[in-house]
Amino acid sequence: MTTAVRTRIQLKNILFATDFSPASGAAVPYAAELAKHYGAKLYALHVHPSVVNPMTPPGTWAALERAVVAEEQQQRRQLLGTFAGVEPEVLIKEGDLWSNIAGVVAAHDVDLIVMGTRGRSGIRKFMLGSSAEEIFRQAPCPVLTVGPHAPSEPKQGEEFSRILYASDFSPESVAAAPYAISLAQEYQAYLTLLHVIEEPKVEELVHPSDLVAASTQLLRNLVPADAELWCAPEYVVERGITVNKILEVAAAHKADLIVLGMRKPSSSPRAATHLPITNAHKIVSQAACPVLTVRG
Repeated sequence: MTTAVRTRIQLKNILFATDFSPASGAAVPYAAELAKHYGAKLYALHVHPSVVNPMTPPGTWAALERAVVAEEQQQRRQLLGTFAGVEPEVLIKEGDLWSNIAGVVAAHDVDLIVMGTRGRSGIRKFMLGSSAEEIFRQAPCPVLTVGPHAPSEPKQGEEFSRILYASDFSPESVAAAPYAISLAQEYQAYLTLLHVIEEPKVEELVHPSDLVAASTQLLRNLVPADAELWCAPEYVVERGITVNKILEVAAAHKADLIVLGMRKPSSSPRAATHLPITNAHKIVSQAACPVLTVRG
């Protein structure tokens, strides 16, 4: 199993999704930096609920629609002034969040979605779901999520200087490897590849040292030989609970970015956001850096 990165990942169209909350604002510098670095077109999208519905008295429609137009104009001006050094194309839409995002991704051939999240957990997540999780579970392109513990802006001049890529060797996580490797090359970053061995099953007959050696070799196979010309990847194999170890290694290596592969939802994606919290959402919610998720 070898992942060959023949060319660098290209980002031509980036979508920044916002609800104008402080959590969304934390993702602005990352969207701006990536757009400037790659010379990408930046789209800034806000989706608001429909103000007219079957329960709305017809006599109020005209006034409500005038108020929405005025609010949209103010939001458009705000977004145009948000990004230093980048002029985004502002898109204001109404209705369902995910269907609008999906439509913009398809219409503008979006390569990357950037967004912030409050990182809801526990009963609040069960009751309200998570817009961020709904997006990165379904998006056909990678999603960079800036969680509540990530820096409010990337370090100037060293935006992604230390990248952690975590793999369980599933097809989905292998699909994320080229993004980690390409970003490390693009930013001349230190690259750490991590595999976490969960507690062995009773019937597991492989000697622990052999399992670590085999896992390390599988990590090495993900990196093309010519990558050694520009970086010296570090290969780490740990035992324990996957989420905990990813967060521990990210903290120990002072990672600026975590890269993960995402499995496709096994049932209704919207319902999945209300199931017990996923590993990816736990990592996004707790990591001290942004997380890039790539859906296989």
